[in-house]
Amino acid sequence: MRKKVRGVILISGSGSTMENLLVKAAQGACLLEPTAVIASKTGIPGILKAQQHGVPVHVVNRKDFTDAVAFSRQIFKHVQDLRPDVVLLAGFLSYLHLPAVYKGRVLNIHPSLLPKFGGKGMYGIKVHQAVLKAGEKETGCSVHYVDEEYDHGPIILQRKVDVLPDDTPETLQARVMEAECEAYPEAVNLYAEKRLLQVAQSVRILPIKAGAVD
Repeated sequence: MRKKVRGVILISGSGSTMENLLVKAAQGACLLEPTAVIASKTGIPGILKAQQHGVPVHVVNRKDFTDAVAFSRQIFKHVQDLRPDVVLLAGFLSYLHLPAVYKGRVLNIHPSLLPKFGGKGMYGIKVHQAVLKAGEKETGCSVHYVDEEYDHGPIILQRKVDVLPDDTPETLQARVMEAECEAYPEAVNLYAEKRLLQVAQSVRILPIKAGAVD
């Protein structure tokens, strides 16, 4: 039996990406043992979805913090208590400052072929609107390591999606989401199987010690 990785999932909205990971994990198609979900807002649909799958939820409301540093510190205090192998951003829209010990342990998925159409403010339907406005012939999704810049860390894998002549942002978003539903679990599996050594060479991974996020 292949060993699963303990993962904490961070969300800010509907929880669709999170739910896909939870379903694939339950089916055995994703080598993920979900230990908890952390939400950056109260009252979002993703909280209920996580609870319906029996996953504990912690809320760290971004609005309760004056800056990203304090917010990130609280997020990673929760993460530290949970002791996961990996942290998975799933539609998480708040900027994170990563403690050094978590660099190389935080993954994200973005709905474009990075480095195109990434960066601050580029999320959700906005990405697909920009793709169509630019007249792109193809788009897709990218799973990457998280670093100190938006949508910038080393890319783990990408999946391409053709842009059709009659596409709207909504139809394009739906097809890219289908690609995301396959790409993110695959990236988690690669991480669990320690098959990302070449990618990780650019990320210095440090041992996690008590009090590492203080």
